[in-house]
Parts: sequence; C-alpha cells; structure tokens
Amino acid sequence: MNFKLIKSYAKINLSLGVVGKLQSGYHKVESLVSFLNFYDEIKIKKITGKNHKINFFGKFSKGIKKNNTIYKLLKILDKKNILNNQKYLIKVKKNIPQKAGLGGGSMNASAIIRFFISKKVINFSKKDLIKLTKQIGSDVQLGIDNKNKVLYSNEKLEIKSNKKRLFVIIVKPNFGCSTKEIYKRVKKYSSKKLIKNKTNYFNLVNISKLQNDLEEVVFKIYPKLLHVKSFMESMPNVELVRMTGSGSSILGYFLTENSAKNAVKLFKKNYKNYWCIISKTI
Repeated sequence: MNFKLIKSYAKINLSLGVVGKLQSGYHKVESLVSFLNFYDEIKIKKITGKNHKINFFGKFSKGIKKNNTIYKLLKILDKKNILNNQKYLIKVKKNIPQKAGLGGGSMNASAIIRFFISKKVINFSKKDLIKLTKQIGSDVQLGIDNKNKVLYSNEKLEIKSNKKRLFVIIVKPNFGCSTKEIYKRVKKYSSKKLIKNKTNYFNLVNISKLQNDLEEVVFKIYPKLLHVKSFMESMPNVELVRMTGSGSSILGYFLTENSAKNAVKLFKKNYKNYWCIISKTI
C-alpha cells in the first residue's frame, strides 16, 4: 500500500482572553482561532505487524516524546478496537516548531482523525468525537476542520466568516514557552468580550480591539519577546502584531505579500538568529 499524504496545518490564536478557571483546574479561555497555510507533512499507510510505527523527522523533530499526541490517539483507538487490529506506519515531517503557540502536536492528531473520518475508519457522533479529542489534548478539537472558530469560554462554535486573507510573518526565537508553566502564572482574569452571534469577529477592525492576555505573563518572563513585538509594530504597513497561544511565536499581519516580504527582510537583518517565515491565513 502506498503512503497517503496529510497536511497538518498550524493553528493560530488571533486573540486569546483568559476569563476564569474551571473546577478541573484548567483555565476558561475565549479565542478567535484560525489556521495558516503552513503545515507539518504526515505520511500514513497500513502495515503488517503487532505495533504502530511513528517516526518524526525534519527541522523541528528533536525531543518529541514517545507519549506524543499521535501515540495517544492510536492507543485510544486500539483500546476501543476502532482500528480492528490494523496497524499503521506514520511519518511526520515537522515543519512547525515546538512550544511556539502554533498547535503543532495537537494539529497532528487532528489531521490523522480527519484522515480516519474520511476513510470511514472513525464514525463517531459529534459528542463522542469531542470526547475523543479531549482525551488527547485541549486544542485537538479545534483542528478537526480547518475553519475559523470562536471559542466561547472553552465551548467551540464554528462560524462562517468573510475574513480577508492576511499575509503573516511568523517569528520564533531560539527558545520555546511551556503552556503549562505560562498558565500557572496567570493571576487575573479578563471580562468576556466574545458574545455569541453578536458580530463577525473575523474582521481586522474587530480583531484589533482584542488582545492575547497571556502576553503580559510571557513578556515578564521573556522580555526579549516584548522587544520583538515592539520592533515588529514599527515595521512599515503592518496591520497587527500579536503573540499566538502561550508563545513563543509572534505574528505580524499584512494585507499584501510584498509588505510581508519586506518585513521579513527587515526582521532578518536585525534578528539574525531568529526563525522567521511568511505564510497566509486559510
């Protein structure tokens, strides 16, 4: 059997508000979630044997643990006998950096779930699908499709948006941020700003009115990121600069590809050791 190629797209938070805490200990967040045309490449095929095989390679593959999101997914599906004892070889080229706020690991699991759904290997109800994703990671549910979503206090709601596609420069320093450690340091909560069915939030004016609450925490620990954001905000033609997730990636949003290309040149001239690429919202 030949390999099937799956694209596992990077997830971004256009905004992120921390609005409380759940009894489980997890924080209640509201967020505008979107995706970039930038992805890990996953190859999958059926194999004979007693065990699944998962291989990671590429620039950002170093240090991925055995108990990763793909492993967790396959383990759950095996336990439920969803795969009928069929084993798979999965090869993942990691183009998305780890600990970057881009949801790389979670989106890998999401992409494989999408593949299994398309092949009718998984035929879960919406409720059971949500339950499955939560067993793997809190963000996995968001990647089951690559559509813009509003997350209202941890409740996903999909919306149809006429959001203009934006060119994005992604900047990642030579260090990452631990989501768990960042949330531990959150001491205050914002009021809710996203109200169901009130407006089309995926418009640049509305996005600009919001923020990422975790920036305050992250920038205290990593002041270099505050300097990066400030530098990016001074770039010509930039519409918005914001950290995604719990960092450490900072994203600059532009209306034209030329503006984004010029910004990358300017950034690389001043920050030679930082990773920086251009992408586009999808």
